Amino acid sequence: MRRTIITLGMLLCFCCTRAQESAPMQYEVLKGMPAFYEELKATLTYPMAWGNSPTRRFRKWQREGRAKVLECMSPAPPKADSFAPEVLDEEQREGYKAQKIVFNINAWSRVQAYLLIPDGEGPFPAVLALHDHGAHFSIGKEKMVRPFRVTDEVMADAEKWSHACYDGEFVGDRLAREGYVLLTVDALFWGDRGRREGVDYDAQQALNSNLQQMGMAFGSFIAWDDLRSVEFLNTLPCVERGEIAVLGHSMGAHRAWMTAALSEEVKAGVAICWMNTTEYLMTLTNNQNKGGSAYSMIIPGVRNYLDYPHVASLACPKPMLFMNGTKDKLFPVQGVKDAYAEMRRVWQSQGADELLQTRLVESPHYFGRAMQQEAIAFLNEVFR
Repeated sequence: MRRTIITLGMLLCFCCTRAQESAPMQYEVLKGMPAFYEELKATLTYPMAWGNSPTRRFRKWQREGRAKVLECMSPAPPKADSFAPEVLDEEQREGYKAQKIVFNINAWSRVQAYLLIPDGEGPFPAVLALHDHGAHFSIGKEKMVRPFRVTDEVMADAEKWSHACYDGEFVGDRLAREGYVLLTVDALFWGDRGRREGVDYDAQQALNSNLQQMGMAFGSFIAWDDLRSVEFLNTLPCVERGEIAVLGHSMGAHRAWMTAALSEEVKAGVAICWMNTTEYLMTLTNNQNKGGSAYSMIIPGVRNYLDYPHVASLACPKPMLFMNGTKDKLFPVQGVKDAYAEMRRVWQSQGADELLQTRLVESPHYFGRAMQQEAIAFLNEVFR
């Protein structure tokens, strides 16, 4: 008769195996989100939003809100001693001239840009056209203005992008034909300010990480450059001082309402296909939770004080046009509606309800010709 000897070690191993088989799997990350994301969102009370803040005088609230956003964006890249603009090349077009210029956007970066100047006697109102993200980094400013004397590859890239996102139009050229000075500049990581080793989507993470380890952030750096671009526009003799609007699609829209919110030099803004709330963006099914494309629009810590529409409301009572598409898969419609309602409450509180225009149109994530025409009509109403 054979006897089986079970040692204490064997018994413990057996019990542990059975326990592992019966215990539920543990995790705290789900699709890139913390498993406790709903609880985390519930802690965001936005104490500096208009109506939540104890400050009841609007201009004082506005100053405090701007100061907090700028604090979250700090430190700023140092200013150059001067913008020192230089014209590199020029082309006459129908009703305006297109210039390739270079100027000091900050003390570290001398950047190329396109400047379009209408024919005739100025000064003219101006628009800072802010390009999109699109996970497409080989061009930036060329998304907004038809390039000239560039390689065949760049020209083909720009043409293809104009059809993919702008209905075959270059929005900057369209605005110049309407009589606006138009400036467009590459954001850091795009076009002439891109990566020496070539385009790489995942390199956004490294850039943001490395900037943060040295005290800055990718999204903040872009926002500071946009503010400096407005300052530069206001120095140009062809621009009617103080008559400046900002306009953009997608990431460009985020940049537009951020700039309008933070700069006293901006008179009006147009933001196409970028407005929502954290509640609807931070879900398991939204594109925002994938992370990569969000680095360029994240201002560290600001959600502890203000949500997206609260920051945009710092632009009140400026004329602002927001348009989003009902078929836009990046921005849930209910989040758009909630954000619009929050902003409208602020403009109404200042007796400026007619100066805020919000539109939900039957469109995907796209800035088509009809939307462009509405944006131009809006700007014409503001400036003429």
